[in-house]
Amino acid sequence: MDYLLGSKKFNLEKKRNSLKITLVLFGWLTVQFIFNIKGLYSDFPNSIPPKIALFGIAHTSLVIAVLFFTHSGRTFIDRLPLKQITYLNVVRIPVEIVLFSLAFHQMIPVIMSFEGLNFDIFAGTTASLIAYCGYTKMKIGRSWILLWNIISLGLLITIIIIAILSAPSPFQKIIFDRPEFALFFFPITWLPTFVVPMVLSGHFGSIHRLVKRKETNEN
Repeated sequence: MDYLLGSKKFNLEKKRNSLKITLVLFGWLTVQFIFNIKGLYSDFPNSIPPKIALFGIAHTSLVIAVLFFTHSGRTFIDRLPLKQITYLNVVRIPVEIVLFSLAFHQMIPVIMSFEGLNFDIFAGTTASLIAYCGYTKMKIGRSWILLWNIISLGLLITIIIIAILSAPSPFQKIIFDRPEFALFFFPITWLPTFVVPMVLSGHFGSIHRLVKRKETNEN
């Protein structure tokens, strides 16, 4: 009886936490949408620091830092389902299709698409396979899942660096003939302010959990 009550309490708490997370994420997307329609990002691309970095990226970076450098944050990360986090990477497929379309219409440099140096679609197309074989069927070991996360994280960081260096801002160093103007317009601004931080934190969380599991097994 106590077990059933404890299980119900745990499920209720889980649902409440999921609702809180959903509301926070929806609120953040709404705030970013308001910033976009007000022209905060598109009107001041050359400001120092760039407005999108100050009002979009900095806040998500702070949240990620709090999650990984505080005890309560790491406790929260340890409760996240790794299978669902892995499936989350499927979102990279439509993102890459959008980037390819933007490059085709000369709104971003080709280097930002999979025709250039953006191989991030590898993570998106293999995410379902890794999640299914690794967590559902248990056919892939922890080391292979960890390796996939490290490679996918490397691909994401590579495109982030390219995006920073090719965007029309004080930090632009490459592709001056076709800068990445789409970055400052809705809904593309949701990529650096929401989608990328979500995927990035997912990889960090997965790697943290998988390495921790290895250390636990060895001890």
